[in-house]
Amino acid sequence: MPRPIDLSTRWLGLDLPNPIIASACPQNADLDMLKKLEDAGAAAAVMPSLFEEQIEFEEWQFGGLSDYGAESFAEAGSYFPELNDYNSGPDQYLENIEQARKAVSMPIIGSLNGVTRGGWTRFAQQIESAGASALELNMYYLPTDPKITSAQIEETYLELVQEVKGNISIQLGVKIGPFFSSLPNFAARLVEAGADGIILFNRFLQPDLKNDLTEIEPLLSLSDHREIRLPLRWIAILHGRIQASLAATSGICSGEDVIKMLLSGADAAMITSIIMRKGPGVVSEMIAQMQHWMQEHGYRSVEQLKGSMSHRNCPNPAAFERSNYMKALTSFQSPEV
Repeated sequence: MPRPIDLSTRWLGLDLPNPIIASACPQNADLDMLKKLEDAGAAAAVMPSLFEEQIEFEEWQFGGLSDYGAESFAEAGSYFPELNDYNSGPDQYLENIEQARKAVSMPIIGSLNGVTRGGWTRFAQQIESAGASALELNMYYLPTDPKITSAQIEETYLELVQEVKGNISIQLGVKIGPFFSSLPNFAARLVEAGADGIILFNRFLQPDLKNDLTEIEPLLSLSDHREIRLPLRWIAILHGRIQASLAATSGICSGEDVIKMLLSGADAAMITSIIMRKGPGVVSEMIAQMQHWMQEHGYRSVEQLKGSMSHRNCPNPAAFERSNYMKALTSFQSPEV
């Protein structure tokens, strides 16, 4: 009889039965969805992000300023509605966390989306008080001003991490994009600022032009399997080099994809797109795929395989570096040739 496979792992101080976490998305605010995810085997779920703009807008309205200047600026009346409808504002968000904690036994992770320091960061503490087991700081910022330097952007991020961490006692994960000049250095500085874990990577919105080419259309495409290569590479490089947990997100569509991330050095794998395509039951399929692969390859636990193919442990670490670039180009053949 095959020996049981131990899928347990640890992420943001949480002992999880397996590495699969339902990442932040609007559907995670639905209690029925959370119950289905837990029944399917999801180890934890991240609530949809509470945006900095939503908090500031509510305070703006409360101060009686919502109509001020509406006659002067055409966009004034329509700047915030979509954000305000996203999860019904800060108070409802805190209530959603409280209800989620009562509805399921798996850890519920709160999520804040912002890029500036300010009074809104006190909501990190309120999210903890509402029952969140950990907090994810989702940093989404696209610099457009050529006068702002990369150093200034990084310092803004670091100051924000330090301020949020100073408001909570639960562990803090920081979700970042890949666009940094020296990602290993920045990751290490995030840890120094207070990050207990780093999630790689945030997927930035890529807008398009509508058919008549006169209006910008905000499009959000679901990730696919090909997108795992970017987080896989950087997790492999960061594993063992920073003193923080690592989580992978983007393009994870199967149990084999989760295995790849663990081999690279991830502690957890966050999924959304595959759940939206196939429903919450896909989590149990992925767990079964993981168990089958590990049984076939002689692994007994997640801890045993974690990081064995990272940059530090891989038999060919150059495969993660520049030297593999030329090899990939010279070995490529068009399928039509």
